[in-house]
Amino acid sequence: MECASFVRRLPRNFGRALIWIYRHTLSPLVGYNCRHLPTCSVYGDEAIERFGLWGGGWMTLARLLRCHPFGTSGIDNVPQTRPPGARWYLPWRYGRWRGVNENG
Repeated sequence: MECASFVRRLPRNFGRALIWIYRHTLSPLVGYNCRHLPTCSVYGDEAIERFGLWGGGWMTLARLLRCHPFGTSGIDNVPQTRPPGARWYLPWRYGRWRGVNENG
């Protein structure tokens, strides 16, 4: 039973490992200047942990595309539940492509 759970979490753990490597290698060289709280790497790590590599990866992509000089800024937390209409075959619906949290 535990082996099946481990195998199921492999993609998720791989995505989180890539973020960990970025945080400890490239991020200090680029600088800490994210326009959002939490930072994009923390957001990505949490999104992938909560929704898996596929859904969380699309959420992270949408967040990264909003993080530019003319993009959004402010508090932008990972949603607690899967966005309405998000399915594995409609992955773009996982992402919030405009704005930040509805409440914040």
